[in-house]
Amino acid sequence: MRKIKKNDDVIVIAGKDKGSRGNVLRVLGEYLLVGGINKVKKHQKPNPVKGLTGGIVEMESPIHVSNVAIYNASAKKGDRVGIKVLEDGRKVRVFRSSGEVIDA
Repeated sequence: MRKIKKNDDVIVIAGKDKGSRGNVLRVLGEYLLVGGINKVKKHQKPNPVKGLTGGIVEMESPIHVSNVAIYNASAKKGDRVGIKVLEDGRKVRVFRSSGEVIDA
């Protein structure tokens, strides 16, 4: 079971965007694509077949999973994640500090 999944609210704990919050758009192995985080400028050639105009395009770049933490809204800070097995056998993610269940 993954500790960080798509649509999780995360906070950056290391790097140039430290302290920024965003939503996970895609999970790419050990890397995450987070909306509004780790923006880079890419020089793009025009492609008339695809209908793309050339120029400098700003886009999100993947960020390593170790540089983000799940945002705990009740504590208002980033928190570590653990996995707990419920009595019915389901695995759920929980915040390490409070034991509160992330997955309902």
